[in-house]
Amino acid sequence: MHIETRKLHLIEEMLKVKSEATLSALEKLLKNTNNKTVKKTPSLKDFSGIWSKDEAEEMERIIAESCETIHPDDWK
Repeated sequence: MHIETRKLHLIEEMLKVKSEATLSALEKLLKNTNNKTVKKTPSLKDFSGIWSKDEAEEMERIIAESCETIHPDDWK
């Protein structure tokens, strides 16, 4: 069955629901399913505070050593 046809069939079935509990359960299921499928792109704020001071200093040192050093031979 085509996905759009299935959706219409579900709508028809939901219109027949008379129980408040059943309707609430269906709403909860749809809400939880939709919340799980939305993927949020991580931002720097998500990583804030997960490193200790020592780990942050080590990362800064590694970046300084590897990224901020210019090797003239690399530009030839």
